[in-house]
Amino acid sequence: MSATPEARKAGETHRRGLMFVLSSPSGAGKSTIARSLLESDRELMLSVSVTTRERRPSEIDGVHYHFISKKRFLSMREDGDLLESAEVHGNFYGTPRAPVETALSNGNDILFDIDWQGTLQLFDAARPDVASVFILPPSMKELRSRLERRAEDSAEVIERRLQNARTEISHWNEYDYVLINDDLDQTFQDVQKILCAERRRRERNLGMEYFVDQLQQEA
Repeated sequence: MSATPEARKAGETHRRGLMFVLSSPSGAGKSTIARSLLESDRELMLSVSVTTRERRPSEIDGVHYHFISKKRFLSMREDGDLLESAEVHGNFYGTPRAPVETALSNGNDILFDIDWQGTLQLFDAARPDVASVFILPPSMKELRSRLERRAEDSAEVIERRLQNARTEISHWNEYDYVLINDDLDQTFQDVQKILCAERRRRERNLGMEYFVDQLQQEA
């Protein structure tokens, strides 16, 4: 995208926002890393998805998700109000379109904590605006242990999540970056470095052509 007329006139550079995606099997660490990113980076805002699943005791409506009915979700999807949507573990998830489009145009970065289905839909909708990271667990044994320690799901749900994890992991090679989360602090630092580099990509910095033209014309 080229710079706006205002940017060309003023000779200023500015940056278009990006969609920063974190994906992983349930329990592999993406939500913890996402929370740490939001706490440490004031330039990053969370994309709050809508979902039809039941709210967990630790979750707040409008903060972690917008919890809505299946009927409302299907209506939003039919009307084109969702940028992406997916069915996971028998529940529906989706990203409202309008707030994302507004944020990107204003130069704001948006964090997505979504699965591979949603990520591929974001690729289809706006690939140049997306940077994606897939987080792998160090082993399936460790993944099971993390799910059990979380103590928020029944044994039946845990087994289903482990089964689905193998399908999710099979999509690792469709992401821009892949990290093995065997050390949470190190993985978090790696994600920070990726985000920093993506913000500095040439194509995200609008008005740079004008700046370079002026630079070359200086005596």
